[in-house]
Amino acid sequence: MIVTVTILALASLLFISGIIRPDLVAVSALILLMLFGILTPDEALSGFSSPIVMMMIGLFVVGGGIFQTGLAKQVSRRLLKLAGTNETTLLIMVMVVTAAFGTTVSNTGTVAVLMPIVVSLATSARINPGRLLMPLAFASSFGGTLTLIGTPPNLVIQETLVSAGYGKLSFFSFTPIGLVGFMVGIVSLLFLRRFLPRNEAGKKTRSGRSPGELARKYQLSDNLFRAKVGATSSVASRTLSELNISARFEVNIIEIRRKTSARNQFLKTIDQEIAGPATVLEEGDILYIHGTFDQVRRVTKEYGLILLDHQVPEDRQPAGAEQYATAKIGIAEVMLTPGSNLIGKLVEQSGFREKYRVNILGIQRKDRLLLHNLKGEKMLFGDALLVQGTWKDIALLSAEQADYVVIGQPAEESRRVTMDNKAPIAAGVMLLMVLLLVTELIPAVVSVMIAAVLMVLLGCVRTMEDAYKTINWESILLIGGMLPMSTAIEKTGAAELLSNSLASSLGSYGPVVLLAGVYVTTSVFTLFISNTACAVLLAPIALNAAVQLGVSPYPFMFAVSIGASMCFASPFSTPPNALVMSAGRYTFGDYIKVGLPLQVVMGIVMVSVLPLFFPL
Repeated sequence: MIVTVTILALASLLFISGIIRPDLVAVSALILLMLFGILTPDEALSGFSSPIVMMMIGLFVVGGGIFQTGLAKQVSRRLLKLAGTNETTLLIMVMVVTAAFGTTVSNTGTVAVLMPIVVSLATSARINPGRLLMPLAFASSFGGTLTLIGTPPNLVIQETLVSAGYGKLSFFSFTPIGLVGFMVGIVSLLFLRRFLPRNEAGKKTRSGRSPGELARKYQLSDNLFRAKVGATSSVASRTLSELNISARFEVNIIEIRRKTSARNQFLKTIDQEIAGPATVLEEGDILYIHGTFDQVRRVTKEYGLILLDHQVPEDRQPAGAEQYATAKIGIAEVMLTPGSNLIGKLVEQSGFREKYRVNILGIQRKDRLLLHNLKGEKMLFGDALLVQGTWKDIALLSAEQADYVVIGQPAEESRRVTMDNKAPIAAGVMLLMVLLLVTELIPAVVSVMIAAVLMVLLGCVRTMEDAYKTINWESILLIGGMLPMSTAIEKTGAAELLSNSLASSLGSYGPVVLLAGVYVTTSVFTLFISNTACAVLLAPIALNAAVQLGVSPYPFMFAVSIGASMCFASPFSTPPNALVMSAGRYTFGDYIKVGLPLQVVMGIVMVSVLPLFFPL
């Protein structure tokens, strides 16, 4: 027992100091527990096969799908319309929505669903995501105390009461005390948020401009038009080289989009293709034509195309970015080097299209933008060329730097572009997961794994490699490494000895002091063992202590349940705390500075009001 407590104390000190990475500390603690014979290898490694760890892995993938399809961006955009960009308003809104969601869905599932939305919301409002993510995790714990099914400890104390011959708790038995905790939590966090990470104004996170910024810079939205190949169009079944549209009308057909998988309406997607000389046009194709409106209108009239845009392109948001940059196709800026062989050559002689399959859409020459009739334009030193092609081809272009340099990192930008056409599918998968979690038709971990697999199979996450990249392995190692610690504490008898000693020593001071002791013990234990295990361990002790004193067991049982749920001072005390750690860029010290005061305040308030709602 002494060795276990010593290892736990040493690990806690290292977590707080931040000298060694938290995941390395957790794994090292496991190794020591095995070396001292406290845990067997099977027991020590059981955390990595735990349903909690598997749920977290699946939830990271689900969150990745919500991000990559742009669903998070769309939802956050609507929330911004409701709340504006004021940080206080956003903080309150995030906590209210999270707590309401958490009344029926597990707090881990709640955070996983809302985390990508909150990150997108914070980014859109120009707020450091770390200002909102920790409140998100804490609010999920508040929501768990509002209903009977909100969190496992609630069900544990009900089972303990029923087994002892007491009546069942109703669905809303927790609501009055939970509302008090929720209000206290919001008010406390409005003061404690001063310790959350600040905005890093002016700090650049990447070089080069994003596709949206490039679209605005080159005024692309004023020069992009869509035309559809109709049944009577003369271009159907002909190649672009046959038609020679670019030379005749001084426009560029830069992209073609056509529907695929027509047999399955649910899986119907839009296939995107960079237009090349050998591209064969088909009926129903949408042609994206770059040029002036008058020239585009001439093209559509000549070939019987259906013009879909009039003077302005589709949606105009954000300034043409969605039309020119998608998950497959992107835009980038290319600078000519001083010794470039392209200097003095015409654009049509550059070979960009023939060699790299990219189009030149515009040239910035000092303060001028050249957007039309580019083929006959000579390229000069200092010119910046805007090119469009598949992200893969742009990446190949960036590999050769003798004549030009691609500004920015195409591979990174391609991952930032969302697959907006997949957003409805991602929403459907997310709703299916929530429905399965609420109804409990199958185990929660199975529900999450199904959702994660569907995100990949339905293309909401681009590839399995991207799915792996969405997982924060530091958090997985941290939780997986710390879960067996609770086994060690229980196995050595440390937990039972401490809890029994506390209950017996405080009983003589009266029921209120004993109630405070039960709450504090539960709150402290939850820092090191899971809240469910903590409730299972302490609920019978609290019940017996109340019976011995001849007082009602209900306030003591609620103290166990709420104390086990309201744990904020450690990133590994609950899965939601661990889930937001990486995205919020938190250290262990951040949880101490914000979570520990909140946990203390919550304890004082709960011990004070529990006897009012449930008389002793």
